[in-house]
Parts: sequence; structure tokens; C-alpha cells
Amino acid sequence: MLSRTASSLYWMGRYMERAEFTAQLVEATLRLDALSPRPAGAEAWASALHVASSDLGFQATGDPLSPLSVNRYLTLARENPSSIRSCIEAARTNARAVRTALTREAWLAINRAWMGLRDRSSPGGAQATLALVEDVKAEARGFEGALHRMLRNEANYFISLGQAIERSDNTARLLDVKYHLLLPEGEQVGGTVDRDQWTAILQTVSAVTAYRWLYREGLQPWLVAELLILRPEMPRSLVASAEHIVSLLNRLSQRLGRQGEADRLAKARHTRLRQATTDGVFQSGLHEFLQAHVARNAELDAAIVQQFRFS
Repeated sequence: MLSRTASSLYWMGRYMERAEFTAQLVEATLRLDALSPRPAGAEAWASALHVASSDLGFQATGDPLSPLSVNRYLTLARENPSSIRSCIEAARTNARAVRTALTREAWLAINRAWMGLRDRSSPGGAQATLALVEDVKAEARGFEGALHRMLRNEANYFISLGQAIERSDNTARLLDVKYHLLLPEGEQVGGTVDRDQWTAILQTVSAVTAYRWLYREGLQPWLVAELLILRPEMPRSLVASAEHIVSLLNRLSQRLGRQGEADRLAKARHTRLRQATTDGVFQSGLHEFLQAHVARNAELDAAIVQQFRFS
């Protein structure tokens, strides 16, 4: 397989996963804002920009920090490379370059998502925005379903590797939303609003039922963190993503005969996460733990690009 083809497949996977994450982030922020006894407004949307690493880009637009302007920037802004629209467009561009490596269903899922967004300029109100993000999430899941029905070959592995790298980053950032979103004045940690905020985080990754199956206790912040970081049964957990990345790199090395720094970093991170404990994560600081994970994920991504000589 040509390095250019592998690169397009990898980035197509990343961009589709990123589009779904941004949709989840917008949905989470809308829900967290609505749960507050007073509109969280600037606090909620500033946290969304920070977690999406879009705060500096948004500041450069000169737009006021309001739900409407931030919502537009995260969903449909052409000038934001991480907006839902930009990610879907980039995924489609990469998909067109490797069209023969994809099934008809995988291509149609990406193309439908793009057709639904290309002529839109405003996300509308809260209900219209929720409808938009639900459509994006549906197409992203359709793409993932099509991927599962593809041949297990190099093309499949590179797309899945891109998804897994992006998902690992996104889960850490989504969980970190709660760190950045301040409780309204007068509300207590562990109170009703605090629990509702943690529930909203679970809802965005479809993990409410999973939490109830795995834990008999009521909603506890440290157990939500444990679920999304350390439980291998949870597909979007950090440890599950780490395990999947190691497996995909092993399969690619068997087919392409290429191993290197990416394999070493992936295995070291998987071992680190398997040995971690919930108490240890919170003692070292949840925010610091997540930030370190995001940094290591970026290091692993750079190693993958180098190892497979992406153009």
C-alpha cells in the first residue's frame, strides 16, 4: 500500500471520529447549560472551546462569547478546521482519494453527512442544533458500521487506527469538560447539579446504561472517571482504545513488516493504563492525568506518521 493511500485512510478515520466528538461536545454543552439553575452561558461555551482546542481560533474571529456564536464556530464555521463541517469535508476529500479502497456503504455515509451540511450557514436554536448533531452522529455510526463489514485488510486497519487515536484523545477531552465547567455559585460538589453534569457526560457517550450495569452505587464522579478511563469493557474508555491501537499496530506490522517507535509507545501506554488505579488517578489529579494522556496521544500520532511515512 502506498504511504499516501495509508495517510488518507488514517486521516479519514480521524476526521470522522472528530466530527462525531465535536457533535457530542456541542450536545454535552447544551445539556450542561440547560441543567444549570441559571444559564451557564459564557462559562459553558468557553469550556467547550477550550476542550476542543478552539479557543484561540475563536478569539481571532472577534465574535462575542455567546452560545449562538460558539455553537456556529463548533458546528458550521468554515474558518474552524475542527468544526463539524470542516471535519466532514476533510473526511470526504480523503475518502475520494481512496474511493476504491472503500465499500459503497462507507462512502455513502460520508457523502450523506457532507450533503446534509454543505449548504448550511447557521445551526439555529438549541433544538435545531440537537437535530443537526444527531444527524451527524447517525452518519458517523453508519460509517463505523460499514467499516465493520469491510475486509480485514490494511485499508480497514489504517481507518480503524485513525479512529482509535482520535477516540482516545476525544474521551480524555470530553471527560475534562467537567473539570473546566464551574458549578454555579451556591452549588456543592456532589449536589444535584454536580450529579446532573456527570450524567450529561455519560449521556454523550451512550454510557448511562453501561454505568448502571457495572456499578450498584449511585452516580459518583470517581466511578464515571473509572468507567471512561480504566474499564476495558467500555469501548470508548482510554484503556480500551489503547488496547485496540496495540492490536491494530501488530496486525499492520505482520502485513507490512514495519515496526518501530509507534509500537513501543503504544505498548508502554497500554501497560501504564492497565496498571493505573482510580485512587492513583485522583491523587495525581484527574485534570493533570487527562492532560498527560492527551500529550502522549499526540506523541503516538507523530510516531505513527513517521513509522508509516505518511506524506
